[in-house]
Amino acid sequence: MEKVGILVVSYGSRESAIIDALKRSENYLVKLYIADRQRNPFNEKLAFKHAIIPDLNSKDICKFAKTNENELDFVFVGPEKPIIEGLRDLIEQRTNIPVLSPTKDNAIEGSKIEQRMLFKEFAPESNPRFMIFNPKDYMNKEAVKKDVYSWLDQLDNQAVVKPDKPTAGKGVGVWGDHFFTREQLFDHFLSNFQYGSVLIEEKIDGEESSFQIFSDGKHIIPLPSVRDYKRAFNGDKGPNTGGMGSYKDISDHLPFLTSKDRDNEISLACRIFNKWKEKIGDNSALRGVPLYLAFMHSKHGIKILENNSRPGDPEIMNILPLIKDDFVDICFGMINQTLKNIRFKKAASVLTYKVPPNYGGYIKTFPELVNKKTINGPIDLSKVNSLMEKNHNRIRVYPGSMEIRDSEIFALRSRAVAVLGIGNTIEEARQISLEGINAINGGALWNRIDIASKEHIQKSIDRMNLLRSNA
Repeated sequence: MEKVGILVVSYGSRESAIIDALKRSENYLVKLYIADRQRNPFNEKLAFKHAIIPDLNSKDICKFAKTNENELDFVFVGPEKPIIEGLRDLIEQRTNIPVLSPTKDNAIEGSKIEQRMLFKEFAPESNPRFMIFNPKDYMNKEAVKKDVYSWLDQLDNQAVVKPDKPTAGKGVGVWGDHFFTREQLFDHFLSNFQYGSVLIEEKIDGEESSFQIFSDGKHIIPLPSVRDYKRAFNGDKGPNTGGMGSYKDISDHLPFLTSKDRDNEISLACRIFNKWKEKIGDNSALRGVPLYLAFMHSKHGIKILENNSRPGDPEIMNILPLIKDDFVDICFGMINQTLKNIRFKKAASVLTYKVPPNYGGYIKTFPELVNKKTINGPIDLSKVNSLMEKNHNRIRVYPGSMEIRDSEIFALRSRAVAVLGIGNTIEEARQISLEGINAINGGALWNRIDIASKEHIQKSIDRMNLLRSNA
């Protein structure tokens, strides 16, 4: 069996799923080198070499790669920060190791304005109306306020406020969620505007899907659509998070969408990719996952909420265990520009995250439900790991924001552990996921219980039917 050395840059559960997919290779003997932000228990167990780089800065990751250059066949980058910083450019300039990610110039996740301008050029009908506000264009607060309010008149106040880049401000804000008056919106706007340019774009009403691709720079393979749950609490209440869970149906499209909707998603993504590739003039720049599109299906068709330049967290976890082909071969296909069709198991998958009490505003919202004695206690994964060992084809456990301390496992501040259920139906997969979630004890961890529930899915189906009837 051929030996391969792979460096995985890891942040959380998403990378545990990537590592699991690589390690399950039947065609290669995989030796894993992992650059991790903490002592993740899953990664540490499987790594041949495990480097802890808490801030995941590109220079230290590149140094780790350079030290092991003769043993590495490629690098797979999961989190966005190193991709946006240009880790691929740095490693490929200083070593002979190919990197699976877009180049720095094409990691458009780093600029919401760059995304809007790109989609305005390639897919204007799917780009929400937007306006860019640059601090350099205004002498004082009153001048920018006049323009903001004038734009809100055109949008009938139904607006989304987005900083161009991550800032120390309040981040993305949505009318009806984060603010309910123009004064509140403008205050949110100013918190971001003091650090740089801000977008105000129209709020789109509809149902969301996550659309990802694998690319070798020349070709793309669309992956099955996934539905993500951003809201912290049951019933889609509470603040937005990085994602509390997600689901994939047994088919490639989601239950509230039609096969025609799926065809439209693929057509739109292909058009964007082909025009983008032609504009770049480089057949390798868009390697990896350059398109991870948040689509909103509205009465006016598909609209693009945003694009990310890396695999989705949690969405990629719904897909990786269902790939029939050897994932290492798929990675080599992306590197060698020989990417072909990818086969998937005919199955549904549901992922649920368990998170610490300081995540998603839980401890502030439900302080009476948090056991203060166990809030900082160790986490017991033994029962859920036993479930996985007994039925590895039906359940996967992906530790994320967790670390080993003196042989015990503790949760950190972000999403601690993900449990993926795989079944013949969404509901079957959901019950398997929840069984695994309920087998995890300690640390006052909590989770949503309605990820992929029949009620939530029916609500999405009803809403799409209403939107179509009003189109």
